[in-house]
Amino acid sequence: MAFTRARMNQAQNAVLATFFFHGVLVTTYIPRIPELIKQIGVEFTAWGLIMGTAGLGGLLGLLLTTRFISRFGTRQVALVCSVVLACTVIGFGFVHDPITFFFLQALNNFVGAMYVISVNSQTVALQKAMNRVIIGKFHAAWSLGTAVSSALSGYLSTFLPLQTHLLIIPSLALICFVTFSRGMLTNAEDGHGQGKPKYKPVSFLKSPPQVWLLSAGLVTGVICEVTMGDWSAVFAQEGLGLGLGKAAIPFTAFSTAMIVGRSLINKLSKRWHLSSISRISGISGGLAILFAILVGVPVSNQDLDSGLVIVAICFAIAGLGAAPMVPSFFSVAGNVKGLNTAQVLARMNLVNSVTIVFVKIAMGATADSAGVVATFMFAVVSMLAAGVIAGIVARDSKRRELESPYPATGAMMILED
Repeated sequence: MAFTRARMNQAQNAVLATFFFHGVLVTTYIPRIPELIKQIGVEFTAWGLIMGTAGLGGLLGLLLTTRFISRFGTRQVALVCSVVLACTVIGFGFVHDPITFFFLQALNNFVGAMYVISVNSQTVALQKAMNRVIIGKFHAAWSLGTAVSSALSGYLSTFLPLQTHLLIIPSLALICFVTFSRGMLTNAEDGHGQGKPKYKPVSFLKSPPQVWLLSAGLVTGVICEVTMGDWSAVFAQEGLGLGLGKAAIPFTAFSTAMIVGRSLINKLSKRWHLSSISRISGISGGLAILFAILVGVPVSNQDLDSGLVIVAICFAIAGLGAAPMVPSFFSVAGNVKGLNTAQVLARMNLVNSVTIVFVKIAMGATADSAGVVATFMFAVVSMLAAGVIAGIVARDSKRRELESPYPATGAMMILED
């Protein structure tokens, strides 16, 4: 289908907005996780079990997304999912028992998985239309949303009750999403919503060795983000002794650094292979978190402000380190022989989702038995491992340029106004 340049710009801005407000929505409750834990009356082990097993909802979402998108289209699925996402986050503030919270979190993960695939499918169509990789700026917009939300939520937590906070921000994010989503690509424009999907079944267990390597890289690259999202606020309060307002600063530093890192991906990848960048960033990020644990925490026990500065700087370095991880492993997915890119990405995401369920459970148990600070050793080890795996991928890669993490497609025609 031919697009006018004005329509292309409108669609890009709309999708950028949906990424941004999704980042705002999914992060708004993170600085208030310690309050949520107390509100539902559980220990850290139970919290980890809830967050981990609720991830099974995301697995179900991954299994059903293609079917829903094929029938209804990406914009419609994203719109419905955004409504449910906002409602579940609002619901977190009014739940006082762990069972109800678990089902809300599972529902949140279920629609969240479908939402992410829907909006990323829009970026695929936009990349086809523009004939160049543009996914970096969309993920940067998401990271910007998480940073803004984290900082704002940290401030609001100093004077707004939890229920009021989780009612206002998700509601505003939803209104903005509904407003901007009108500019997203229609079914006719992005080629979805046309009926049942056509695909060739391929045995999962017969996946090439490179798929398992990339899956391991994705898992280790994501664990740092998971640790920061689930435990940074608890770490700031329990490990550093910070109050509600300042407790959001370490995660804000991490998120802001990710924005910068993802914004630089395209420029840096013109000089170095993205996997080589990830090798260095993974190792440096892992060492930075280790420094925060070994130095930042003890200093904080003597001087809160000095300890906070050290941890914030270390978390910022970790954010820069985590920024290229997912794009680097996704980018090589198009070079696996015997499978197309979509099949490789689906298998990588499945392995990642299953593994994270058990990792979250282990994090909760570690926090209870050894303390919240010890939980961040998961991030240290995973970042170092991701750096090593990225190095292996870089060594084996035959191409230096940043490749699109999607199947190669021809350019659509863009008409001048």
